[in-house]
Amino acid sequence: MAAPGELRFQEFEAAAELLSATPDATTPRAGEQRPGHAAVDVEPEDAEPPGDDSDRTELLGGQRQPRSFWTFEYYQAFFDVDTQQVLERIKGSVTPLPGKNFVRHRLRNNPDLYGPFWICATLVFALAVSGNLSHLTEKRTSPAYRYSPHFHTVTIAATLIYCYAWLVPLALWGFLRWRQSRGAGAYTFLETVCVYGYSLSAYVPAAVLWLIPAAWLQWLLLAVAALLSASVLALTFWPLVRADGRATALAVVAAVVSLHALLAVGCKLYFYQQPPSAGPAPSPPHTTPGAEGLRSRVPQLPGVNVSLPGTHPAR
Repeated sequence: MAAPGELRFQEFEAAAELLSATPDATTPRAGEQRPGHAAVDVEPEDAEPPGDDSDRTELLGGQRQPRSFWTFEYYQAFFDVDTQQVLERIKGSVTPLPGKNFVRHRLRNNPDLYGPFWICATLVFALAVSGNLSHLTEKRTSPAYRYSPHFHTVTIAATLIYCYAWLVPLALWGFLRWRQSRGAGAYTFLETVCVYGYSLSAYVPAAVLWLIPAAWLQWLLLAVAALLSASVLALTFWPLVRADGRATALAVVAAVVSLHALLAVGCKLYFYQQPPSAGPAPSPPHTTPGAEGLRSRVPQLPGVNVSLPGTHPAR
């Protein structure tokens, strides 16, 4: 143990130099300066400028400055989700539960475009690839059919799916905003697009299973997928329109469900229809049984053609 005389305070070199240069200097209290004495103000070397803690203040205060429309950070917020959140939202889009609003219980004021974008892209390629394979499996036994891939179906499927996922929510959002002054509620445009994008996830496995060559099973899968996803849409938008009159509310929900079901029916009929055949195979000439034997027994005279019933005269 060190002796008491050895326990001394170690002076900082900077303070020692300043005190040696100004022997009359003292260290006043905060906000106090004695007359005739010079105050020594020692600033820490790692002091941060006042403007550098703006981000920290925004995070602690729960407020962020609005980003510009032309910056990358503005769009980065729309894709700020993890895999677990996307999986939970996909699960919620195919499990309609009474009293469970998809926007309130799944999105929770944090809508995204990551899930809707990739769900639409997956559905586009599922329709295009499965449609081409269905044509191949149906006509592979026909010797007159020559398979050629229809690459234009990718463009058609992309146009159809992405237009539905953007234009229909835009029309519904505009209608709800217009009726909001009359008592109807409204979601944001991003929330409406997010709901429609995730609702298309039920059609992805159905599009793949439509390869099964059974018409009744294909229509059954279509009905189940349309019923599940359309029910989630109805449960999501019903609380907004029910205060605007029963007739108007039923009309809006019926339009939402009908358009969603028509999308599935249209995809089924267009991408999985049978391609036009090359034409009926030529049938053999019809001859009466035993005509060939009678022809061989009839004597042939030079320059005379003899025809029997059911046969064509030789020329």
